[in-house]
Amino acid sequence: MEAVSQTAVGRFTAPASSLASLGPEGAGALIAAASDVALVLDVDGKILDASFADADLAKEADTGWVGRSFLDIVTVESRPKIADLVRDANAKAPTRWRQVNHPVEGGADIPVRYCTMRFGSEGRIVALGRDLRAMASLQQRLAEAQQSMEREYSRIRSAEKRYRLLFQLASEAVLIVDSASHRVIEANPAAAALIGGDAKKLIGHAFDDLFDEGSRRASQSFVAAARVAPRVDNVHVTLAKDATPLLLSGSLFRQENAANLLVILSRVGGGAKGVADEELQTLALVDAMPEAFVVTDSERKVLRANNAFLDLVQATTQAQVRGQPLERWIGRPGVDVDLLFTNIRTHGAVRHFSTLARGEFGAEEDVEIAAVSALNGAEPCIGFTIRAAGWRAGKERLGGRELPRTAEQFVDLVGRVPLKNLVRETTDLIERLCIEAALELTRDNRASAAEMLGLSRQGLYAKLRRYGLGDLDGEEG
Repeated sequence: MEAVSQTAVGRFTAPASSLASLGPEGAGALIAAASDVALVLDVDGKILDASFADADLAKEADTGWVGRSFLDIVTVESRPKIADLVRDANAKAPTRWRQVNHPVEGGADIPVRYCTMRFGSEGRIVALGRDLRAMASLQQRLAEAQQSMEREYSRIRSAEKRYRLLFQLASEAVLIVDSASHRVIEANPAAAALIGGDAKKLIGHAFDDLFDEGSRRASQSFVAAARVAPRVDNVHVTLAKDATPLLLSGSLFRQENAANLLVILSRVGGGAKGVADEELQTLALVDAMPEAFVVTDSERKVLRANNAFLDLVQATTQAQVRGQPLERWIGRPGVDVDLLFTNIRTHGAVRHFSTLARGEFGAEEDVEIAAVSALNGAEPCIGFTIRAAGWRAGKERLGGRELPRTAEQFVDLVGRVPLKNLVRETTDLIERLCIEAALELTRDNRASAAEMLGLSRQGLYAKLRRYGLGDLDGEEG
């Protein structure tokens, strides 16, 4: 315990006796072996000697450092750190580590962490450096992996949202049943309307209890068959509530190591009245929507429109718009509508498509369109919702139009905004967003933000002044 208590932290206890025979050559070899970069400086920070841990680092850096000032071999934003390292160097203890960047012509800067210590009667300084390229590469890979995960998560979340919406809006009654417990774990509104009661009340209900006594064996056989067969169709059962005859169809799927059963319940014979009533109610709601809604066929001819669309195009009746081409009122003929339908055919759906709506009596209004295609049914059609362009607050504008947020929206602007304006304005926007993000990440530490962005402090201040970001009074200099 006594030997441990006498051990010094960060320095030898008896260097005069234990290291007396080391000599200059041995000391130099020891320093070179203990660091990736080692520099010997005079009292003014001029480099007298240098060593590198490997040839690649020496080649990427610059072996011509000897004879130059330490300040001259680092980037502009790193010079204050070098001045601190030279000023604070002393013989008692090394300075704290500071990260600086060495510029490389035609390549990326080399990040190195340095500490300094003064030695000898002449006041010379030794600077010990650790190469951070491997760490920077790992950080870059980590950032890329995180961004990739976020994109994948966003994609999965969007897909889940679409399927959830489809599940809720489907006219067919659908149940999700736990194949182990035979209990309902999810039900859509159509299933609740068919079986009776609220969809939430069906959750946890025994699947077999939904049917009468004579159908229990058939429902149990249906579940058992679905466990081994890819799909089971048209199993006849009768509802316990009102003796309605039904057909069960379904298949098994796995989720989070659990097996669930997707069950579709269909009426037998003339049981379509409930669905027809729901469809009539949906059409009534669409007609009453405050936003314009229009359906066209694959040839762009209007099949149906709601009252808001009639108001938008200054028409009086459905007969005035039915059978007419959509470009009669939407977009510039031969430009916007062609691009809109091309995107719909390519992607199946379009969102935030900015264009112009024209009325029968000359009124014009900037609008934004969302559209989805249903081209695989018996009657192929395309549905459009049309909103006034000013409906969304706080959005950026480009020549009176919203700035694009996705590659699809960039394509949408082709032919409607000059290329040089599009490139200039979007470049400025991206630059401003990057600066704001850097300031937020560094908690408004502008020196760190400049370093993060690869800018000098003067360059960052110039851009802050250009975009009107922050208060620059008394900070620049």
